[in-house]
Amino acid sequence: MLPIVPVVLSGGSGTRLWPLSRAMFPKQFINFVNDNGTTLLGATLRRLTPASGFSAPILLCNNDHRFLVKEELERAGLEAKAIILEPVARNTAAAITVAALAAVRDVPNAVLVVMPSDHAVKDEPRFVEAVRKAAEIAATGKLVLFGITPDSPHTGYGYIKRGASIPQSNGSAFNVERFCEKPDAKTAAGYLAEGNYFWNSGIFVLNAQTFLDEIAHLDPKILQAARGALANAADDLGFLRLGRDQFAESPNISVDYAVMEKTTAAAMLPIDVGWNDVGSWTSLWEIAPKDANGNHAQGDSVLEDTTGCYVHSERGLVATIGVQDLIIVDTPDALLVADKARAQDVGKIVATLKRTNRKEQEQHLRNYRPWGYFETLNIGPRFQVKLLHVKPGGKLSMQMHHHRSEHWIVVQGTAKVVIGETEQLVRENESVYIVATQWHRLENPGKVDLELIEVQIGTYLGEDDIIRTDDIYRRAPEETK
Repeated sequence: MLPIVPVVLSGGSGTRLWPLSRAMFPKQFINFVNDNGTTLLGATLRRLTPASGFSAPILLCNNDHRFLVKEELERAGLEAKAIILEPVARNTAAAITVAALAAVRDVPNAVLVVMPSDHAVKDEPRFVEAVRKAAEIAATGKLVLFGITPDSPHTGYGYIKRGASIPQSNGSAFNVERFCEKPDAKTAAGYLAEGNYFWNSGIFVLNAQTFLDEIAHLDPKILQAARGALANAADDLGFLRLGRDQFAESPNISVDYAVMEKTTAAAMLPIDVGWNDVGSWTSLWEIAPKDANGNHAQGDSVLEDTTGCYVHSERGLVATIGVQDLIIVDTPDALLVADKARAQDVGKIVATLKRTNRKEQEQHLRNYRPWGYFETLNIGPRFQVKLLHVKPGGKLSMQMHHHRSEHWIVVQGTAKVVIGETEQLVRENESVYIVATQWHRLENPGKVDLELIEVQIGTYLGEDDIIRTDDIYRRAPEETK
């Protein structure tokens, strides 16, 4: 059996699904479509597992998301072949090249299944079957791309024109005649009517060495940068940190432009597996369950004389009267109301928030950390109230604040607290007080989640008023701000 290595690309930010998707907690870590609570990344990891005959996965992500990725692997009960950290964003061509180099070091004839971390697939058994078929074709020297059989003249996807059938495939796979950019509505309707155009899924099945040979021929700078970055990589708590200077030398280009549109080895395998790239709120509305009026509602809502809407509420009751085709997403710190036809423009809002230094583009009120999370409950001129949730075994850094004192009240579990030279256990309904400039640390030594209320009082309450020592997660200072 061919050694098939899943490669999961988890570097995206999902700006078009704001305000649920944020820079520090993007869409791949959110459950949008699965009844069992599985996130998009979790569902991707579970599609091709060692239990089904596939190799352990290689994941690529950025530094900010590394602990979230590790947590998803643990939740899925999987161990990665490697979690590779991209020091700078260089698009998919460089990422896949690094993965291919890492794969052939262990298995020279490895076949890669390259998947974005944030797509939805309804018919997973058929998807697995397609992967195995594509791997057989890839072993003959082809770079295989999954083409999605279109069911509408969609203008949000790139298209692939089907060419001649590949002899070894028994009519199931085809050469690629050409790639087409996202079309206007009239052109998309023409593609659908013609019947030999398919949506570009962004999922590839590649013989790793064939891909490396092609990248060496078509864009050797990418290969040189990837080799240098891998040669200068360092292990950090089980993550593989690529050499920053070397990786930064790579051109910033997608695999489509760098390889697939230029190679003579491109092939397409059409699949119909209920695929969706979950690329916008409209995409989510398309695959979500709906009521008789075409509405999808999640959370507390009352919809009167309302049709074709997507409503998501995390804060309180959302009520609508006499509206249609709207996206309404209400989170604790941001509300989005958009025409469903303009869902692709949500990224413009995020760009404005970023340009004006608004924190809503980056973080939720709930901020995730490798030890758990904290959530802002209330804030005033000289006080802030937070909920701290610490996982079993979680341990905050030893730290000190210049401008604030803190009260900790345990509401669940048992906390191990160090203040200065003193260590104590603080149990449910007990509290401690930490004066500004005192060194302190919080740890959950138990087997159940620890939750406590933190009341901060002081002249400055920003996250950057923290001096740290002895952080078991080896985070840089800017990661905690």
